[in-house]
Amino acid sequence: MRVTRRWMIGTGAVAVLTGCGGGAVTGLSQPSAADPALRPQPNPGWDAWVAAFRPRAQAQGISAATLDAAFRGTGFLPGVVERDRNQTESNRSLEDYFAIVASEAKVSTGRGKLRETMGLLQEIEGRYGVPPQVTAAIWGMESNYGTRRGDIPVVSAVSTLAYEGRRGAFFEAQLMAALRLLQRGDTVPSRLTGSWAGAMGHTQFIPTTYQEYAVDFRGDGRRDIWSEDPTDGLASTANYLSRSGWQRGRPWGTEVRLPSGFSAGLTGRGTRKSPGEWAALGVTAANGGRLPEGGAGSILALAGMEGPAFLVFQNFNVILRYNNAEKYGLGVGYLSDRLAGAGPVSSGFPPDRYGLTIDDRKEMQERLNRAGFDVGTPDGVLGKKTEAAIAAYQGRTGLPVTGEPSRELLLRLRRG
Repeated sequence: MRVTRRWMIGTGAVAVLTGCGGGAVTGLSQPSAADPALRPQPNPGWDAWVAAFRPRAQAQGISAATLDAAFRGTGFLPGVVERDRNQTESNRSLEDYFAIVASEAKVSTGRGKLRETMGLLQEIEGRYGVPPQVTAAIWGMESNYGTRRGDIPVVSAVSTLAYEGRRGAFFEAQLMAALRLLQRGDTVPSRLTGSWAGAMGHTQFIPTTYQEYAVDFRGDGRRDIWSEDPTDGLASTANYLSRSGWQRGRPWGTEVRLPSGFSAGLTGRGTRKSPGEWAALGVTAANGGRLPEGGAGSILALAGMEGPAFLVFQNFNVILRYNNAEKYGLGVGYLSDRLAGAGPVSSGFPPDRYGLTIDDRKEMQERLNRAGFDVGTPDGVLGKKTEAAIAAYQGRTGLPVTGEPSRELLLRLRRG
């Protein structure tokens, strides 16, 4: 993925998954500046780094006044370094991923937001060619429709990571871009907040991406992605997709049914065929209609040959420019379809490694709740909170304490 957009750190897909505790997840898991580790703390090394950085910034056109204002009240954030060093890759299944990013609650909220902002999103579509539901889906994925934009001071966060040095050049570039937007007057230091890694606003742009792609949609002189008004944030996202190659009037993809005996070797983005060629191989639209015309496309079967499959086109690849993870791309596409009125995937997911379906897992969570072992709102996603509840139940009932589900455990819960 290009570093002109924010990396998949701290926000977006990875945060959705690694932040999941096993109850309902209705938005992103954003750490808050209320965390003591995300408040400025004395650090002579950081102070010295900032002192050395100031002349470099001034040599690139940043004024002393901008530097003074930007660094006033800032400081070293140890929690940012801890998070940067301890990122974990998620092994969530596609079924769990869909259950998190396109839960019924999130779809319901998103449909309301889509209706509420439809006039604006249609204006944005007219200029950039990106359909309202796609822009809204990214809004939902990135900040839960603006409710989780992040409250950590960006200058403190990115200067901490630039000083820490693991990716020093990258984060110094983010700091320079943040200073430029302050100097330009797009916002003021007190409002320049975001995620622990510096991703900002309704659709979580890093500063360098903001610098290149953010737009002033209403022409008021500021590209404001931080305020309650999502206009510039949503328009900036559509501009980003448009300039990344979005094909106006063409779909991102569609769920398909694969014929019996379809070769797994034909799946993956390395194989591209026209809809007609896929149809000749027995691939059909899941809804029973014709395969849509989107140019050459690929079949993705991330849940295996027994799970849902998708025919994805060039616009799917454009979504991946936002976040280069196929689950993320499918999540945006699937959520956008749900926001536009489509139902859940029509092909069921196979049982998990414990032999449980998502309905089994929801039932287990419901029964654990009723037995007094809190898992939160049952969603079928087995996170740390569900594991802790299972372990507590096992300990209470004399079973070996593993924290893992099983059909036997579900049957025992059914018996009461």
